Amino acid sequence: MVKFIMGVIVGILLFFFLLYFGGGKAVKRVGEGLTDTGKKMEALEEVIKKEKEEVWNGMKSGVKKKILKEEKEAPKKTQ
Repeated sequence: MVKFIMGVIVGILLFFFLLYFGGGKAVKRVGEGLTDTGKKMEALEEVIKKEKEEVWNGMKSGVKKKILKEEKEAPKKTQ
């Protein structure tokens, strides 16, 4: 709880220092940079999701084939 409160206080202080030293122009530049970064992150997320689905589908078919192959090759147990 103490760490959380300290984090909030530090965040507020940083915000006020940013406004005091940079004013609205600095906040605007930071906001534009964050917007660009957000767009890039969204594009990367889409690429990662597509590749994950391709890999997952490939693994599913490969695992099924491997399991079926092992079942056919497994020796039968006798008592």
